[in-house]
Amino acid sequence: MKRSSIGIQDIATFENAEDAYRKARRCKRYREEVLRFTENKEAELCDIVQELLTGTYRQGEARRFVVYEPKKRDIYALPFRDRVVQHMINTKIEPIIEKRFYFHSYACRKNKGMHKAAAYAQECIRNRSFEGCQVYALKADIHKYFNSVDHEILKQLLTRIFKDRQLIALLFYIIDSYGEDGKGIPVGNLLSQLFANLVLNELDTFVKNELKVEDYPRYMDDFVVIHNDREYLKEVLQKIDAFIGERLKLSLNPKTTIINTKNGLDFCGYRIYKDYRKIRKRSPKHMKAAIKAYRHGKITKDKLLLSYKSWEGHAGHADTFRLRQKMKGQIEAAIREKELIENGKRYNKPDN
Repeated sequence: MKRSSIGIQDIATFENAEDAYRKARRCKRYREEVLRFTENKEAELCDIVQELLTGTYRQGEARRFVVYEPKKRDIYALPFRDRVVQHMINTKIEPIIEKRFYFHSYACRKNKGMHKAAAYAQECIRNRSFEGCQVYALKADIHKYFNSVDHEILKQLLTRIFKDRQLIALLFYIIDSYGEDGKGIPVGNLLSQLFANLVLNELDTFVKNELKVEDYPRYMDDFVVIHNDREYLKEVLQKIDAFIGERLKLSLNPKTTIINTKNGLDFCGYRIYKDYRKIRKRSPKHMKAAIKAYRHGKITKDKLLLSYKSWEGHAGHADTFRLRQKMKGQIEAAIREKELIENGKRYNKPDN
């Protein structure tokens, strides 16, 4: 595939900057840093365009915070100005890189997502469950993936796609602005998602073109190979392990395993079986914790209902009708109980 001729001149335009500004402020327009930027929007955007054109752009310091769901991770949030820049770049380069991606890679891509990844994994299991045959799955992920991405390998992949020197210099600068010993990309940055998929597209190409694997869904660094022969999967595992070590300088999670899918495949937040899906056992516990937090006044009613809406959207892609009705009943009961208590306090308040 030919290298793209897109360059910094295509990215550093006021029209692209305005569009990026709108994308970056989505659902965040009333935050203080966004309001400050908006006060001088035209001047700020003109400065960004000029800095990109002259190669003088410098990234601000990211704010680090920790999230604990679904697992503990360090998140790095760039200043709003830098998020605008990332949207400017992503808008132009993402469609070019996207064309190279493996179809059944589902993370951080339009019209994909974890629900479709889970559905495809289930389809693979169902298609191989003929005449009582056993179906096995190689379940794997990359050990500490985002912090292990090798900068030089990522840069080599980008130079295969783009040839404009200014654009390459800008991308290299962003890559090298994070990490230690030439490794790592920050979780939480827009371009990190694209870069992470680009590196693992090399794995996709190897698995599909060289190993000729048929049933292989990937969701970022979580991936599954499904087959009827356990010994075949052992060989595939050895070859994948060698490839990511030698070619990508990565390593598999020690928990990588081969399982019989009759016991359920744990993938993308679901326990997947041939004919049905369950949600993970810890998922309802998070909602029960939210109800408890609401009862103790730690979160608002709106926050509780928003949490339920999000949880219901996830649980609704599994066989959970009774569970969702039960959880909805518990939430409604908690809200009624709290409102009765608050009304009682209001009516019993002594006159001054």
